[in-house]
Amino acid sequence: MEERIRFITYKGQQVLLVDITNCTAAEMIELAPLVPAQVATEPRGSVLLLADFTGSKFDKSAFESLKQAVVLDRPHIKRSAWVGVEALPKIFYENLRHFSRRDLPAFSTREEALEYLVAEEKMASGQ
Repeated sequence: MEERIRFITYKGQQVLLVDITNCTAAEMIELAPLVPAQVATEPRGSVLLLADFTGSKFDKSAFESLKQAVVLDRPHIKRSAWVGVEALPKIFYENLRHFSRRDLPAFSTREEALEYLVAEEKMASGQ
């Protein structure tokens, strides 16, 4: 399962990819606590995170695990982008955004999400 959570490089920037594609609710419950553990080793406010939920299945328990993870990793996240949120019931997504007090922008593709994540980094470095 750990191979689903890994750093990738996109346009010279390090991005934490959380690949939750086609996961069952049980797999999501197993993966959720691994994300805060991974980002806890990084400086506060430094992680660019891309979460891809395409084709995943949610239930209340999986949602609760995800909700805890999103709150726990918050101090280390600089910006996040989500793909495949249509797999998540809209009420769950809105609840998650409210509960975590995080902006969780959703994109149609990984490419769009990655462009969003690195856009501000490129402007800050003058590129």
